[in-house]
Amino acid sequence: MKNKFYFNKSIENIYIKPSSNSEVSSQILYGEKFIIRKKIKNWVKIKTLYDNYNGFIKIDKFRNKLNSTHKIFKIRSYIYRKVKNKFIKTTDCLFFSSNISILSEEKNFFEFEKNKWIKKKDIKKIKHIEKDYLKILRLFINTKYVWGGKTYQGIDCSAILQLIFYYNNKFYPRDTKDQMKYSKINMRKNIFKKGNIIFWKGHVAICTNSKKLIHAHGPKKKVLVMPIKVTIDKIEKTAKLVVKKVSSIKY
Repeated sequence: MKNKFYFNKSIENIYIKPSSNSEVSSQILYGEKFIIRKKIKNWVKIKTLYDNYNGFIKIDKFRNKLNSTHKIFKIRSYIYRKVKNKFIKTTDCLFFSSNISILSEEKNFFEFEKNKWIKKKDIKKIKHIEKDYLKILRLFINTKYVWGGKTYQGIDCSAILQLIFYYNNKFYPRDTKDQMKYSKINMRKNIFKKGNIIFWKGHVAICTNSKKLIHAHGPKKKVLVMPIKVTIDKIEKTAKLVVKKVSSIKY
């Protein structure tokens, strides 16, 4: 496919329309595959190949080859430059679940682009499966809530859930409405356990045990652990929304 590319910056917003003033619908991470559907001035309309998500990003020189060998397993991994045999930390970083290709290694660092290095301890092999999804969820506790966000800089409720699957090399939709349809298992709405996914219209949370859940909570503007029953009652009282479906994480 001639128009298939790999995103080669740390992150970028995906906009609904070809304008920075448009609403952000999602974000694209380093190493994500996408196709360019059309060009409009300084913008390209893309479709991400992981989840078939459509939107606009700014035109750039994108990579057309990337043999992904590893992925980031830190909330963020700082990028270093090698200067006179010393590794100098920069302000740039890669975010959780970004896919990279290792070019070389030295001491405690891997090189993934020319003179761009990250610490070995920050990454896992590309085929690594994290069976304990709570490890992933806990990375994002207290991260601020941002509509369309996918990183520690800001994240929304459906992105947290999707990242569990994306990291583990499994497909899962981006938006809550699609996640609800895709999750086939439909469980009782009054008995909960670890791994249950609770869906409302436009919102989703994941149970950490039979009493508590974790979600990116809009009103509190951050990722929180909260009591399940309290959360359900609060959402029904304040947003007039009831639980639509209870499913389970399977991968």
